[in-house]
Amino acid sequence: QVHLVESGGGLVQAGGSLRLSCAASGRTNYAMGWLRQAPGKEREFVAAISGSGGATYYADSVEGRFTISRDNAKNTVDLQMNSLKPEDTAVYYCAATTAIDVVVVVAEEYDYWGQGTQVTVSS
Repeated sequence: QVHLVESGGGLVQAGGSLRLSCAASGRTNYAMGWLRQAPGKEREFVAAISGSGGATYYADSVEGRFTISRDNAKNTVDLQMNSLKPEDTAVYYCAATTAIDVVVVVAEEYDYWGQGTQVTVSS
């Protein structure tokens, strides 16, 4: 069983930056990702990282602005968000999968989810 806790969300003006962190219990090498859900919209993929950290993948909407990283020794996964836009406003969720080592880009393939942290970007 895996327990995930996100932190680092908040209110920021357009063009600003935030760094989200996800603390995970259990295994330290499972594939993980960040996904978000805006009001009235479906949950969408943002970024993913393989269990080893050797591979990452980003949604087109955040490519070049967001960076996902992990520290398996500390069992954490971070999401550095730069050049934030109002359309980035959403609840951001950390997720993990029991897959051995893979970049997961489909929300339905994740097995464990955190409670989410709110990111609000003002115009």
